[in-house]
Amino acid sequence: MLRAGLIGFPSSGKTALFQLLTSAREAPRSGGKPEANVGVARVPDERLDRLTALFNPKKHVPAAVEFADMGGATGAKTGAAALLDVAPFRNADALLHVVRMFRDPSVPHASGSVDPGRDVRTMEDEVLLADLGVVERRLERLDRDLKKAGSNTELKKEQEILQRCRTALEDGRPLRALELAGEEAKRLRGFQFLSAKPLLLVLNLDEADLAQADRAIELAGLKEFIRGAATRAVPICAKIELEIAQLDEADAQAFMADLGLRESGLDRVIRASYDLLGYISFFTVGEDENRAWSIPRATTAQNAAGEIHTDIQRGFIRAEVVRYEHLLARGSLAACREHGELRLEGKEYIVLDGDVINFRHAT
Repeated sequence: MLRAGLIGFPSSGKTALFQLLTSAREAPRSGGKPEANVGVARVPDERLDRLTALFNPKKHVPAAVEFADMGGATGAKTGAAALLDVAPFRNADALLHVVRMFRDPSVPHASGSVDPGRDVRTMEDEVLLADLGVVERRLERLDRDLKKAGSNTELKKEQEILQRCRTALEDGRPLRALELAGEEAKRLRGFQFLSAKPLLLVLNLDEADLAQADRAIELAGLKEFIRGAATRAVPICAKIELEIAQLDEADAQAFMADLGLRESGLDRVIRASYDLLGYISFFTVGEDENRAWSIPRATTAQNAAGEIHTDIQRGFIRAEVVRYEHLLARGSLAACREHGELRLEGKEYIVLDGDVINFRHAT
């Protein structure tokens, strides 16, 4: 399951977005010991809906995204550092920074004015400082250990990569900008640095600015910022989206049409998160259950099987694969088989977005 942590300054609309994404009926609690509120959003997918209409299974299970939100503010000096002590944020695949762009005199901004560019860079600085503190403490420990142990290849390699991290952070660059891979990325994985995580800016617009949503990044003065590695932005209006969520489907569609919205805020945030992380969906179908599964792009068939169950991954024999569009057009797996569209693939097959798969495995 894809996991994302929401961060943002007070009065940015972060709580409203959390409620929108997770259908939470109450505002997250705040105050006291840093603690995360966690909720799950079901990912809307018309393909799964159509497959369900075709198979009429007992269960219909969309893919899911887990969102975590801090009860209190995360922009104070201790805020970003506090996230390192909260498991849902340490384990998050990405951070979603909710950025205030709406104007509301009844909801004053803590800094006195609405300035999304300032807020984004201030939050980024907080995250960099939190990571720098972790790096410096670990380097101090490594220095002591190396003096005791003498020449230790593994410790020296860790020291070298952490020194590169320190240089980047001191220069004001997030660790995601280093674009580490292979052994270097593996050495840092256990630290779960915040600035190494992909970042999605959720620009919370004024209702009056919805017509200019396509220019939101430019209006916020963030064109240069989002050119950074693994950084994206998506505009929404959380206040309007919450109002839409209270309506029945017909009224919601009519309201969205009046506002010129083609899809919900949830759809936009989910799609942007998937794009940022390179996630795709494959499907399993049958009389008992139709389900969508989320996996990183370029995942092999055997590893995709592990998303369902590790026993299926270990006992993997073959994957029966058919494209979603072929299955929908033919109307059944049997018809796809007759037309040569249902094929057998091995463990190294790269699963594609929209594949419908049945895994053959040893028990």
